[in-house]
Amino acid sequence: MKTSRFNSSRHSHQSGSAVLIFITLLAIMLMLITANSSALLHLHRELKLLDRRQVERLNALQTNATTTAISTAQPGSK
Repeated sequence: MKTSRFNSSRHSHQSGSAVLIFITLLAIMLMLITANSSALLHLHRELKLLDRRQVERLNALQTNATTTAISTAQPGSK
């Protein structure tokens, strides 16, 4: 009888440890998910900013090319 009581208390202790380990791993996973979501949000904002700057730069280059072409064409046509 004493052996079954000893095995029963040891089994419940192991079960409690397993629950604590599971909760700890779950908490670590949630922290990683939160950190990754935050990093992805920052990267998305950075990509939008880079895209906007690239479009502005390309638009400025096209405007300058058109102005230069018109300026050089006018003196030659007169």
